[in-house]
Amino acid sequence: MSYKVGTKASFSKTIAECDVYGFAGIIGDFNPLHVNAAEAEEMLFGRRIVHGMLTASFLSTVIASRMPGSGTIYMEQNSRFLKPVFFGDTITAEVEITELLEKGRARLKTTVVNQDGVVVVDGTALVKLPKQEE
Repeated sequence: MSYKVGTKASFSKTIAECDVYGFAGIIGDFNPLHVNAAEAEEMLFGRRIVHGMLTASFLSTVIASRMPGSGTIYMEQNSRFLKPVFFGDTITAEVEITELLEKGRARLKTTVVNQDGVVVVDGTALVKLPKQEE
């Protein structure tokens, strides 16, 4: 693949209850805000929300499997969590090359939006690009 500024890729997924519970089990974050419907009703959003880090992790899906793709080394991620993601939301993680740097690195714009086009996660990443075929 030839890399250039402006190249984009994305991945979409509808977040199911099993995704949230699986993620909670893997990382050990059983905050009632994520896994207890009755308690979550009494909290800030009035219902359960998806872990912010689960939402942001789909950026890694794009980087590793779509663009830049297999062999990419994730070096840095800066993220701002702007809005909650709820069970049943369909999110789209998008990555765009914004700068090609020396030593085969690239700066990426990283964004996650929900099904209404609302930005829920916004940030940047630094990656080491995979070696290109000659």
